Amino acid sequence: MSTHSLSKWSIDAMHSEVEFKVKHLMISTVTGKFSIFNADIEASNEDFTDAKITFTADVKSISTGNEQRDGHLQSDDFFNSESFPQIKFVSTGMSKNKLVGNLTIRSETKSVELDVEYNGKMNDPYGNTKAGFEVSGKINRSDFDLKWSATTEAGGIVVSDEVKIICNIQLIKVA
Repeated sequence: MSTHSLSKWSIDAMHSEVEFKVKHLMISTVTGKFSIFNADIEASNEDFTDAKITFTADVKSISTGNEQRDGHLQSDDFFNSESFPQIKFVSTGMSKNKLVGNLTIRSETKSVELDVEYNGKMNDPYGNTKAGFEVSGKINRSDFDLKWSATTEAGGIVVSDEVKIICNIQLIKVA
């Protein structure tokens, strides 16, 4: 593990995706995404194992492909985008395959552990240095006060508590 001088990175939103998946009626999966997000990353190690990451997503940029559902997700039943406009993640540690940090949704902050796969670095055709990552994990939405719940007439759950997080991230070196 070689140590170099501190480098600073930003997220290349045009080449990144921040998605989540949740079971609906326990028989199918709804996929949503955030289209507005940002991250600041500082790292000295070439493999990013000492990276310090601050990530935010704009709750009003949520999209599930259904305007009515998106509106419901922004309401107080779920994210309450008026009072809590951002989701925030601040890393507390990173290894070759784990990213640990504090995730804040609404007013709840919990430590989460995510799987991370570093896909390497490359220079783009314009001379910019890029780095790629795949990040995934699971959270329990009720831990973050996303407690809306309903049951079907037969007693089935409408929306699962488990939420899968899937992020494909491309960083661009800024300093």
